[in-house]
Amino acid sequence: MSFQALQTRETDTGYTNSLVERELSELGEGGVLVRVQWSSLNYKDALSATGNKGVTRKFPHTPGIDAVGVVEEASDGPFSVGDAVICTGYDLGMNTDGGYAEYIRVPAEWLVPLPDGLAPRDAMLLGTAGLTAALSVESLLDTGVNPDQGPVLVTGATGGVGSVCVAILAKLGFEVVAVSGKADASEWLAALGAARIIDREAFLESAVKPMAKEQWAGAVDCVGGEMLAAALKGLKYGGSATCCGLAGSPKLEMTVFPFILRGVNLLGVDSVELPCEIKQQMWQLLADEWMPKEAALLEAAETDLAGVSDWVDRILAGGVRGRVVVKLPSQ
Repeated sequence: MSFQALQTRETDTGYTNSLVERELSELGEGGVLVRVQWSSLNYKDALSATGNKGVTRKFPHTPGIDAVGVVEEASDGPFSVGDAVICTGYDLGMNTDGGYAEYIRVPAEWLVPLPDGLAPRDAMLLGTAGLTAALSVESLLDTGVNPDQGPVLVTGATGGVGSVCVAILAKLGFEVVAVSGKADASEWLAALGAARIIDREAFLESAVKPMAKEQWAGAVDCVGGEMLAAALKGLKYGGSATCCGLAGSPKLEMTVFPFILRGVNLLGVDSVELPCEIKQQMWQLLADEWMPKEAALLEAAETDLAGVSDWVDRILAGGVRGRVVVKLPSQ
């Protein structure tokens, strides 16, 4: 049986993406065969689709770190034919062929049930970005951060993780301050729940010294580099910042002063190798009380497999606002 997939190939002049016909036998045997209905576009997908060897080592390859669909075969594990499932993280879309294909074959341990009441398309409207946002919010709450302590900062607020964080935190009653370099996104961020928007360059200029004014009860950083450093410098005494991105830079260049003079915390957030049990808990929250009130506003675009390459270029250039969902032909 053949199926359609987007495939990234290495050539003498670089990497190309094209639609190909593949055979189910090429996916191997065992595990769980899932007919993919929807996927989404993430920064890591764009890196994989352009040949970043830190993400994907062997080509040809099918990117797509997110997938939602229906079980077609299950040789092991708790799933049965017809079950609706979500797969995010682990090796999907990295060195295991990913969600930009009508079928994936993965270990049962990589799958979680699609929560009741959550439509497949909405699951990918959230995707890895939504899961990471939920984990970031949960990490802050676990440290005791609450709305009475003051505003919470979200950097990279127009990105996938940032925009979902803005919406979740606002729904939980926090005063959300969003940092963005996109001047035309202010009304959209306000609609998601941001109480205030700060220009990215102005924010960075306010934190050039080793310590900045105490302002934030907590922070969610989706950018890394100097943006993360600036967020840490402005935390209130005992405050916490989560870190989940490196689009700005993987380096953190700053003094230890905020840590030893204000007792602040830096909390790493990973959604890739997280145990499935925790992922399932987060997905249930996202499907229920944490579902953003303005969920429809999170979407920036919808594309099919043929249009993914154009969106890859845009996300790498910083030109994507919110989320991009990918509709598979089998939908």
